[in-house]
Amino acid sequence: MSKRILITNDDGFESPGLKALVEALSPLAKITVVAPTTEKSACGHSLTLTKPLRFVQISDDFFKLDDGTPSDCIYLALNALFCEDSLPDLIVSGINLGANMGEDITYSGTAGAAMEGALQGIPSIAISQVFEKGDENLNIFDFALAKKTIFDIVQKIFKDGYPLEEREFLNINIPYLPISKSNGIKITSYGKRDYGNEAHLYRNPRGLEYYWIGAPSLGWESSVSRSCDLKAINDGYVSVTPTMLNLTAKSSIKRVQNWIDLKE
Repeated sequence: MSKRILITNDDGFESPGLKALVEALSPLAKITVVAPTTEKSACGHSLTLTKPLRFVQISDDFFKLDDGTPSDCIYLALNALFCEDSLPDLIVSGINLGANMGEDITYSGTAGAAMEGALQGIPSIAISQVFEKGDENLNIFDFALAKKTIFDIVQKIFKDGYPLEEREFLNINIPYLPISKSNGIKITSYGKRDYGNEAHLYRNPRGLEYYWIGAPSLGWESSVSRSCDLKAINDGYVSVTPTMLNLTAKSSIKRVQNWIDLKE
C-alpha cells in the first residue's frame, strides 16, 4: 500500500469519530494516527509553545500527544515521525463530534489541524458530523454516511488529484442522516452564525464566582445564502467547503485606503 494518511482530531484519541475515520480510510492507505490525549475542542489553530510535549504510543502507528493540540499533533508528527522524503500524501482531521460550519471554523481544533497541514504543504481535509442537540448515543452512532463520504472523497483525490491550491483545505460537514436519506454532496460557502452570550455565572460553596462558557446553540442569520453550508445540511446534503488561510478582506482594501487617505 503506497499511499500514507496522517489522521488527527480535537475530541481526543479515544473518540468514536476518530475510530470511524480510521476504519473508513484503512483500505485506501497506510494510516498513522497522532491525536490529543484529551478533548481540545475550540482550541483553534493553536500551538503549544510554553511547555514540552511527549508522544505516547498506543499501538502500531497510533500515538497520543500528551496535552497537545490538534495543530501540535500535525506539526510534530510531520517533523518527528515522518522523514522529509516520505511525508504523508494526505492529512485528515476528524470525524469531529459536532458541526464545524460558518465562522465556527475559526474556533475549531478540527479545522485548525487541517490549516496546519495546509501550511506544511500537505493536502488536508477536516470532516465533522452534525448531531442533533442533546444526542446521547454517540458511542453507538455508526457514522455510516461520514465514512462513505470520506472514503469516496479520498479515493477520488488519490485517483484524480487534490482540487485545491496551496494553503487551502476542504472542510466537510455531514448531515445527521442515514446514507439512504442523504441527497448527495453540495459545494458550499460559509454561512453566518448568530452569536449570543453563553457565559454562565456560578458560585462555589464559599461564594467564589466562576464562569462556564457554554456551547452556543446552532443559530444562524435568517438571510442565509442558498449556497451556504448550513442550508446544504438542512436540505440533507453533505457540505464541502473549499477554505483558504489567507484572511485578507480583499473587497475592502480600496475602501480602507480611501478611509485612511481622508483629510480631517
